[in-house]
Amino acid sequence: MTRTLAVVAALLFAGTAAAAEGGLKGTGAYGAAGCGLGSLVFGNQPGAVQILAATTNGTFGSQTFGITTGTSNCGGGLVAQNTRNFVEANREALAKDMSRGQGETIGALTFMAGCKDSQEVGARLQSSYSTIIPSEQASADEIAEKLLETLRADKALGCNVG
Repeated sequence: MTRTLAVVAALLFAGTAAAAEGGLKGTGAYGAAGCGLGSLVFGNQPGAVQILAATTNGTFGSQTFGITTGTSNCGGGLVAQNTRNFVEANREALAKDMSRGQGETIGALTFMAGCKDSQEVGARLQSSYSTIIPSEQASADEIAEKLLETLRADKALGCNVG
């Protein structure tokens, strides 16, 4: 057990030394420890402070949550990527269901986005149809982004889309 701790400490020290020398550079708003609560607290400061950032991320599980939801400096997140993939795979059915304000794709989307009620989501998407799908030429990326913006904007839906 003591030997394992010594190896972990040596690896952490080596990583910190490399970061201090510029060997491990953070990307954007976070340092070598990556995104998560640690990046919000400590930013991209170089050196040993990244150990604290990594510890904070690990202790609170914020990095995993951030990567999944796209919060805590973690980019778009899995919900956004999954929504894009969902739109691409179900474009026709989703457009049809959105125009009616109900259907299987709205139920699936409600579940995926962690929203409270598919009827409310359906009504909101129906009323925002022309904003979400402005033309037949709109890409899956554009539709997914507008769809997520719509779900984010209506707090009453209770969606978990970051």
